Amino acid sequence: MAIEEQVCYKILKRSEEGKKKYGTTMERVDLSTLEWLVHAQEEAMDLAVYLEKLITLEQELLLAKKLIDKKKITEKKDS
Repeated sequence: MAIEEQVCYKILKRSEEGKKKYGTTMERVDLSTLEWLVHAQEEAMDLAVYLEKLITLEQELLLAKKLIDKKKITEKKDS
């Protein structure tokens, strides 16, 4: 399955889950434009938190790899 198809599939699954959980779709009319904007902003802030977490983990992995590589080089020089 192509990446685009995977994304479409996930969107459809998420839509189905949303209908079950909230009993409505994005076609709802009970929210104002401002409320939709606040919801979107909250989702974006959640995304920023997830990205920060992943960036931190990746930085830690890269640092650990550098330390391991440095140790290997030092050990080779000493032997």
